[in-house]
Amino acid sequence: MVGTVVITGASRGLGLASATHLYQQGWRVVAAVRTVEAGLERLRTATGAPDGDPRLVGVRLDLRDRASVAAAADAILDAVGAPEVLVHNAGIAVAGCAEELPAEVWQDMFATHLFGPVALTNALLPSMREARRGRIVVVSSLISIRGFPGASPYSAAKSALERWAEALASEISPLGLGVTVLVTGTFDTEIITDAIDDYRDFDGPYAVQNQCIDRRGRSAIRFASPPERFARGLSRALRATGPYVRRPVGADARLTLIARRLLPDGVLHQVVRLAMGLPRAGSIPEPSTTIR
Repeated sequence: MVGTVVITGASRGLGLASATHLYQQGWRVVAAVRTVEAGLERLRTATGAPDGDPRLVGVRLDLRDRASVAAAADAILDAVGAPEVLVHNAGIAVAGCAEELPAEVWQDMFATHLFGPVALTNALLPSMREARRGRIVVVSSLISIRGFPGASPYSAAKSALERWAEALASEISPLGLGVTVLVTGTFDTEIITDAIDDYRDFDGPYAVQNQCIDRRGRSAIRFASPPERFARGLSRALRATGPYVRRPVGADARLTLIARRLLPDGVLHQVVRLAMGLPRAGSIPEPSTTIR
């Protein structure tokens, strides 16, 4: 199957690799990005596409802005009509323990990973229903399987995104549409390096936790897979025809899914603690107090 695919966040990381790979396979790619000219420039460099190529279309999209989402949906329909595939890939990440994070971080996280994708999907679904074809692809993460320390907003938002996708699949499958959830492992992209807003206080009450998570995170980056491997996994996933498909992309995502199925919650909690190098429950002493 080759047709039109809309990819959010297509100007970098997994989105850029996916857009490039699918374009080279003959897809018409609609890149939904915050800055169209910069995004298209990266894509032309990566794909070799000439200026004005009808198989490479740029649309401005800021998932945190309702007006931007509505305008992007109109631009997509005007440019290509009902897409065969809508890939919700755009994402943001932050570093810090839950108590350290301001409310605005949570709002932006859910707007980017849940509210924006829901609004964009709802705006495109009427055309896809009319065409009686189409697939919604949700790019999730292994840390949606269980909450991970130091990334609670991302874990929560990705988990919520998956629950929405599950419900959506049951609602739209009788109309000829389908949903695919891709649970991604660790890939070498900007979102795990220089694209993270850092709220960690290495001298505060969560200093030990932040130091442990930082060490393990830097170690994990060394084993991250190239984004091109994800792009190939996405391409294979687009061949799915079932009403709902959920599959891992990456060995670490596959192992985490297996652990979630096999291990009791208490055991899995300890596995995550050990994997992140965190101290045992109650092992951090209370701050000393000065008696005057």
